[in-house]
Amino acid sequence: MKRNKFSLRNRLESFKYAINGLKLLIKFEHNSRIHLATLVFVTFLGFILKISNLEWITILIVSAFVFSNEIINSAIEYLSDFISPNYNEIIKKVKDLSAAAVLISAIVSVIIAFIIFLPKIIKICLNY
Repeated sequence: MKRNKFSLRNRLESFKYAINGLKLLIKFEHNSRIHLATLVFVTFLGFILKISNLEWITILIVSAFVFSNEIINSAIEYLSDFISPNYNEIIKKVKDLSAAAVLISAIVSVIIAFIIFLPKIIKICLNY
């Protein structure tokens, strides 16, 4: 196997492809827009409620987890549709499983958001 020499230009080019992937995600995948809107809301809430550095790190990790799963799920769906444009029971299982990964990560992120934000919201409500 022949290896190419390291090239800064090629590394920068790879960022262009990745950014294009993010554009495709936001443009064509409706659920990603819901995740993005939720992230904007959670970020706003985080600033308002002055969450700790550790809480910010947690929010960032679970957000990356959800978005990464959404990206992988979308890639699997596109590839599956290319391989088998007609209905195929095995492809359906593959797509359902990849969608389940997104669902699990989204549920976990909501639970973490409640753990972080609910006590702060309750405290504010009780002080009024």
